[in-house]
Amino acid sequence: MIKRFFRRVLGLPAHAPLRVGRDRHPLRREALSHGALKVCDVLREAGHTAHVVGGAVRDLLLDLEPKDFDVATNARPEQVKPLFRRALIIGRRFRLVHAIIGQETVEVSTFRSADAGNADRDEHGRVLRDNVFGSEEEDARRRDFTVNALYFDPASEEIIDYHGGLADLRKRVLRMIGDPETRYREDPIRMLRAVRLAAKLGLTIESATRAPIRKLAPLIEHVPPARVFDEMLKLLLSGHASACVRQLREEGLSKGVLPLLDVILEQPLGERFVTLALAQTDERVRTDRPVSPAFLFAALLWHEVLAASKARLAKGERPAPALEAAMDKVLDAQCEKLAITRKLTATMREVWAMQPRFEQRGGQRPYRLLESPRFRMGYDFLALRAASGEANAELEAWWRAFQHADADTRKAMLLPDTSPRKKRRRRRRRQDAAAAPQA
Repeated sequence: MIKRFFRRVLGLPAHAPLRVGRDRHPLRREALSHGALKVCDVLREAGHTAHVVGGAVRDLLLDLEPKDFDVATNARPEQVKPLFRRALIIGRRFRLVHAIIGQETVEVSTFRSADAGNADRDEHGRVLRDNVFGSEEEDARRRDFTVNALYFDPASEEIIDYHGGLADLRKRVLRMIGDPETRYREDPIRMLRAVRLAAKLGLTIESATRAPIRKLAPLIEHVPPARVFDEMLKLLLSGHASACVRQLREEGLSKGVLPLLDVILEQPLGERFVTLALAQTDERVRTDRPVSPAFLFAALLWHEVLAASKARLAKGERPAPALEAAMDKVLDAQCEKLAITRKLTATMREVWAMQPRFEQRGGQRPYRLLESPRFRMGYDFLALRAASGEANAELEAWWRAFQHADADTRKAMLLPDTSPRKKRRRRRRRQDAAAAPQA
């Protein structure tokens, strides 16, 4: 209705896009990044159409700071690349150009054809390769959600709306363009994106857009793990991870993304621990403090590692090998769904392996642990465990004081060394003393 009203007021035919001039919206070219403006200006000077599109336009209209700026153009990738000193053509499913302007990388895509009938697909309907180019109108039809199909022309400062995205933004609704089930089959990642955008932007997923998600959730298993991992990182580092995880469970997606998440959240301690980890992550993102994906994934999977380790201890295994085997088991199961990089898994292992070492507060062990490159991350993990009620609060307080104390205070804080090795050394010294000839 709002869309029809705008069309009547502006005298537009029913099939034409809604074009909103600069006097009818607050968005100005100065709000764009230097790189996005440069790319659009260079393309326009070369005789091509170039518009900022997608999430950047959406976020600016919602008074949010965009994470990046994407540009859509009628120029082919091989026409775009020579226009910039530093540019790369990337992508197999759909070719893009990454134009590097200073420290900024601007993604430049060519308008796509609306007819994906000839695209390569798998047996589930997922598009594997699609390099068919088209017009701007067709490109808008191929976008996922209406709020992501808004085009901004930096030259005229006009917003071009093909599918009622402006009206949906005002109504705070997330709506799929086209038939939702078909679009989800084309790219199952869109189901995760729907959850992330709804939680991040405070939008309600429209009923028809939401309806097929639970049924089609298993399709995520057929998406390359690297793509799932990238989308999960965006979700967990969105600043609204808590809301995203809740909605993942509501939509029936958690089992297809984090297979162990439902198990974790069924445990009282596990639920408190994960909820607190997500809340702390959201707070750090909102206050522009650094966030470690390794720390976050370590927190999400910790209670499964703990459960697997305890099961091995019950069978008589020694603590260190039991913990190592538990880490292997959990990471192997998870990496089938998410392509967590080796760099991240190595850091996660370090953080997990540190936790038993915090119990050792005698001899030289605290000093060696303090010198570890990952000590701060490991301590923060201990503090999270203590805050959730899993670890001893006195232990966390001791380490908080120990790391900031001077040398004499640290020495006074040390507890008697009760390690098996120390006990053996003491026993040998007593035996040697007893066997020594008396003077």
